Amino acid sequence: MRRHGDVGARPPGPTGGRHRRGERLSARHRSLRYLRNLQRLRCEQQDPGGGGTLNFYWLLHIPDGFLSAEVAVVFFIITGVCLAACISVANRTLDERAVPLMGVMAAFIFAGQMINFPVSGGTSGHLLGGALAAILLGPWAAAIVLAAVVGLQAIVFQDGGLAVMGANIFNMGILTAFLGYAVYRAAGFFTAAGSGARLVSAFAAAWLTVQAAALFTTFQLVLSDTSPLDVALPAMMGVHALIGIGEGLITAAALAFILSTRPDLVTGEGRQRAMAGSEV
Repeated sequence: MRRHGDVGARPPGPTGGRHRRGERLSARHRSLRYLRNLQRLRCEQQDPGGGGTLNFYWLLHIPDGFLSAEVAVVFFIITGVCLAACISVANRTLDERAVPLMGVMAAFIFAGQMINFPVSGGTSGHLLGGALAAILLGPWAAAIVLAAVVGLQAIVFQDGGLAVMGANIFNMGILTAFLGYAVYRAAGFFTAAGSGARLVSAFAAAWLTVQAAALFTTFQLVLSDTSPLDVALPAMMGVHALIGIGEGLITAAALAFILSTRPDLVTGEGRQRAMAGSEV
């Protein structure tokens, strides 16, 4: 039995606690350092030699060179197949009155993603809009709208690389649209009817879509050997847990306004009532 003072013995009492707290602080510092190093690399790509500001709104917009060729190609194929299915289903099922709404939704999300809101500690985020688009348009049309927005941002503003556009569209478009719609609709079965319950469901759907997008981005970076899982996962999920709150509040506020003015625009009961009324 080792005694305090023997080689390799752990000091008793508070010292062990300080050691564990030190390990937790070290892990947190590694996560923050990872985010800041990633930010500096991104700033150097967009502005070589420039200083750049330490904001993290772009973390889900993966730049070129951050994913391996294998991961990028796989997600290009997955995204292409998914978008082909979305276009096919939308062509068969989309109401003609929803086509102008798709354009309005694309413009709203595009503008919303240009505005960053502060979170904490030098961190900022922006709207993804996947849950809101899916609630208004359904997941198939929403995925098409989000793919157009993410692609245009990559081409015009270099928010995300062209070679990894498949991964970015999947993370911020397809995943958020279908997950957001599924969560919103599923929550409706377990909550009481009313606009308040809908807003809570919308908030939960929006928050979860941000977390899911951050999780998939992390796994893509890890699979590409860009960063270790134990560093990237807490860094990405911690920041986006806060950003997701902003996403949820914006989504709930926008939905509250729409429900009070044009409830027929919301997929589900509101649109069904409007269509039934038009038939009469």
